[in-house]
Amino acid sequence: MAEARAGGAPTVLRVILGKRLHHLREKAGLSYEQAARALDVTHATVRRMEKAEVGLRIPYVEKLLGLYGVPRAEADAFVDLAREGNQPGWWHRYRDVLPSWFSAFVSLEAEAGTIRAYEPHYVPGLLQTEEYARAVLRAGSPHASAAETERAVALRLERQALLCRPGAPLLWVVMDETVLRRPIGGADVMRAQLDRLVAACELPYVRLQIMPFSAGPHPAMYGPFHIFRFQVQELPDIVFTESLVGAAYLDDRDDVSVFLEALDRMCAQASPAHSTAAILDGIRKEI
Repeated sequence: MAEARAGGAPTVLRVILGKRLHHLREKAGLSYEQAARALDVTHATVRRMEKAEVGLRIPYVEKLLGLYGVPRAEADAFVDLAREGNQPGWWHRYRDVLPSWFSAFVSLEAEAGTIRAYEPHYVPGLLQTEEYARAVLRAGSPHASAAETERAVALRLERQALLCRPGAPLLWVVMDETVLRRPIGGADVMRAQLDRLVAACELPYVRLQIMPFSAGPHPAMYGPFHIFRFQVQELPDIVFTESLVGAAYLDDRDDVSVFLEALDRMCAQASPAHSTAAILDGIRKEI
């Protein structure tokens, strides 16, 4: 993956199906050009299908599966999944306030088995209170209308539902101490947010660590990032980094390894997770 493209991001299911098409074509010993000739399209179209850059047109999928020698029952099941994968994710209804480059993030977040992150600036969106989220979004998009801000808040709160579902992902976050001491939304908002984090520490699938000022420099002082890990073998670990105008999604093994090593080192350097609630409570008393 590279810079996120404009337009609707694919669902994770479509990414998986694209990778399966890639593997089936290679197993059949066919090139992009040979597959493209069977569809009467350019080889770029086949590449884009495999990379989930376009929707999976069912007639194309059916013809490719036949060309690759996939048994009928297996092909029928694949086609059913392709129809499902072409459906927009639930977040599509927020497309008026959801940047195209962030759509892929929501899709990955919804399907990940493990989400690891470093956050130097603010509480992760999955753990924000409504008022804290509103204050962060207002600061990040100062020209947005009140209605747009409320839509963005609603999207953020709806994303949090994944932590309440059966089989919720492991959320493991290292937060810089700056996050807890930066006043966002006023004292009452910060106290409520710290209470929310203390409660999150009790959840079996949430692990929070604080990187204190006293720890000094660490391997990821350049900025925030997320690492998504999935329970399906077709998807590699994916790293998400963002800027003011876009994002990058990295799945090259060497690139991902750099981020994993940095985060592992940070987890060893940060305060242990079992002390996080006490740290949060101490900071709350200072507000």
